Amino acid sequence: KRDCMKSIANFLFEMGMLKKTPRTGFQFLGTGGESVAEHVFQTIFIGYTLCKLETGADELKVMKMCLVHDLPEARTGDMNYVNKKYVTVDEKKAVKELTDTLFFGQDVKSAIDEFNAKTSLESRLAHDADQLALILQLKENGDLGNKYSQEWISFVLKRLCTETAKKVAQAILETDSAEWWFTDKSDWWVTANNNRGQHEK
Repeated sequence: KRDCMKSIANFLFEMGMLKKTPRTGFQFLGTGGESVAEHVFQTIFIGYTLCKLETGADELKVMKMCLVHDLPEARTGDMNYVNKKYVTVDEKKAVKELTDTLFFGQDVKSAIDEFNAKTSLESRLAHDADQLALILQLKENGDLGNKYSQEWISFVLKRLCTETAKKVAQAILETDSAEWWFTDKSDWWVTANNNRGQHEK
């Protein structure tokens, strides 16, 4: 029992490493940046949204795959497409050593294996959520003036598996990344601080 709880504590410390692990592709893009944990957080929400749009998908399974798909990067680091030309990562070893000590390790391993296989509807949706998270980041960087962003997006679009994800991607590309908060261009942007001061009196 004590060894079991110690293994869980170690696992939870290990997951914290994802907050400190940078996504390295931004080094080449030249702008932007995020940790693996931030990427996973966004991917979960995208997977959840795709399930609402896709009939017959097992929502819990998709979200579980989104949650665990990058867990091995706590040990391997994030390898971008340039790194992968020269460095071979033993992800299977990382997954095995990560999960062997956990009583629920097989559950985690199965989810990662299913994600990598891309054969089930759920795995394709989780994969697409992963890619849509990147498209969102690239669109934001492009809106802020990064001239390489659009070319990167053209490659990522080709990785999408489902028609649902392709439609979401199109909507992302047709929407200004600031629209959700800056649609209302009223006097609020001038008077908001004044109004707050009046309320506080």
